[in-house]
Amino acid sequence: MTDNRPLVVVADHGVRDHVARLAAAVGCAPRYVDDLTAARPHWGDAPLVLLDELPTDGGLPRRAGLLLVRAEAPDDALWRAAVASGVDGVAVLPADEDTVITALADVVERPSTREGRVLAVIGGRGGAGTSVLAAAAGVRAARTGGAALLVDCDPLGGGIDLVLGAEADDGLRWPDLRVTSGRVSMTELDAALPSRRRGRGRIAVLSCDRAGPGPTPAAVAAVVDAGRRAGRTVVCDLPRHPGPAADEVLNRADLVVLVVPADVRGCVAAGRVRERLASHGTRTGAVVRARTDSGLTEADVADAVGVPVLAWLRDERAVRRALDGGGLGSQRRLARAAEAVLASLAGHTAATRR
Repeated sequence: MTDNRPLVVVADHGVRDHVARLAAAVGCAPRYVDDLTAARPHWGDAPLVLLDELPTDGGLPRRAGLLLVRAEAPDDALWRAAVASGVDGVAVLPADEDTVITALADVVERPSTREGRVLAVIGGRGGAGTSVLAAAAGVRAARTGGAALLVDCDPLGGGIDLVLGAEADDGLRWPDLRVTSGRVSMTELDAALPSRRRGRGRIAVLSCDRAGPGPTPAAVAAVVDAGRRAGRTVVCDLPRHPGPAADEVLNRADLVVLVVPADVRGCVAAGRVRERLASHGTRTGAVVRARTDSGLTEADVADAVGVPVLAWLRDERAVRRALDGGGLGSQRRLARAAEAVLASLAGHTAATRR
């Protein structure tokens, strides 16, 4: 039977105790042995081996998943030997704690083979309908058989759970969530957050509340990274004036979507927001909300804002109904706009014109 526990082959008791503390922090229970001779029966089965000395007698087969863990930085000779032995990395404690935590946590969480993606949605002007589009994208990702994580990063927005009609659902909101390290597992989040089945998939929601603080930058980074590692579509609702917490999302986003009202003032305001986003270098597109008599074309909006139009939501009454009806309904135009955004997130060219 394959052993799913990491193997720790560390003679230095200080390093060993340090590794044990890090393992406990991520819920990992390694197997500890004192030397490479004792490691031999478990060498091939362990998903990860942490060691403070390299094999020298050739008696152990070459394998992947080796991490050299030491209290002092290796000299040049040891570095060359580590490379020759196929060591994946070197961690000098305590400076490289994150490297050890990541390696151990990956064993516990077993990251998904499915690629996770991060979508950031931000308003080009106040009242643009950002939260509704973000919620619609999350719901659409779930309905098509995926798993979505909807993250509210706007503490003054009133709570994205209201958009889904989930304000009474059990589960934690940002003021209640305590992220004590730089890493959190998606399994832990799934157990703690409100979630709903949508179609063939499920959406988990981490909302701001009607009172209390918003998320810290470290907490946002940990949550978004957890969703990506788990293969989720992570949809983040950002405030129009991003701060440090929203910047963590923008630094990780695969696509940023600006929600732009199709009027002159809306386009000018969205252009200013786009300039603010340019420093992150993330691919950006627009979803346009417009009345049928707006007078602006797709080309007008694209030229004014400086990004391609991904979808055109002609009837803004759909957005008002979603907001005023106590939850996100099944508005077809809104669903099609969300579908176009997700297609672009997946790397396809898509546009919706209504």
